[in-house]
Amino acid sequence: MAFLLELVPPLLLGLGLARRCPQLAGRLAPPLVRWGVPFSLMGLLLRSGLQWRYAEVLLLAVLVVVVGLLMVHRLPRLFPGPAERLGAVVGNTAYFGIPAALALLPTEAVGYAISYDLAATLFTWTIGPSLLAGRRLRLQVLLRALAASPASQGLAGALLLQLTPWHAGLAGLLWWPARAVVWLSLVVLGLRMVAVLGTPLPRPLLPAMICKLLLFPLAVLGLALLLRLPPLLLAPLVLQAAAPTAVAVLLLAEAAAPPGGEQARSAALVLWSTLLALGSVPLWAWLLRLAGLSPAAGGG
Repeated sequence: MAFLLELVPPLLLGLGLARRCPQLAGRLAPPLVRWGVPFSLMGLLLRSGLQWRYAEVLLLAVLVVVVGLLMVHRLPRLFPGPAERLGAVVGNTAYFGIPAALALLPTEAVGYAISYDLAATLFTWTIGPSLLAGRRLRLQVLLRALAASPASQGLAGALLLQLTPWHAGLAGLLWWPARAVVWLSLVVLGLRMVAVLGTPLPRPLLPAMICKLLLFPLAVLGLALLLRLPPLLLAPLVLQAAAPTAVAVLLLAEAAAPPGGEQARSAALVLWSTLLALGSVPLWAWLLRLAGLSPAAGGG
């Protein structure tokens, strides 16, 4: 119930506002990405406490995303376009995954969920534009995108504040504003979703949907068990892997891909995977708790 209370109200608010203010998402998204996301990540990281084990989760997240993309790239019949390939692996770890972690896991586990989000966000915004535009990957372009990423800026800010003597006080001060940014991000997600609300799920997107919500988190769970990760690391990894297709896939398709069906498929994939994840992510959390692979939920 805490999970639904965390996500559903702002999503519904976004859906309602979209009909009255259709341009609101375009106005909110740029400052939210530019200032809100770094600020929110900084506050959440400070509250959960920066630890060296976060680097382990970050590296694992990069590994599973890269391997996942390589796997789906070898199956062009099931994943014919770049939107389907990215959408089958890259999840909405910020707008959906972090709120899910806040609702379903204790505060101590949220930092690991954020570490996964940092890795996925850095990878998506660094590699995604070139993949969707069909361009060759160039090191200079990738490094520039890495430096400009909101995730990089939030991590750098948290590291700097962690070195100050008043970081504990700042962590408490920034906690609720950081969560407010997450809530506002969900409103923006609702604003984006309304464009394809009511449209049927295209059957060609089913493989990407099944992969994102079922097969990909199952593979991450298998890797976590193989590495014998403790529940405090395993649960946020699996829940982030189970997050629906990232809104970034749609935004990148709009900005980088040539006009056409890529944008429509991306929008449908984001919408339907998000709706289904409202049920599948709590189910994953329940299964992990049932198997003794998840710490007790604490909410924030």
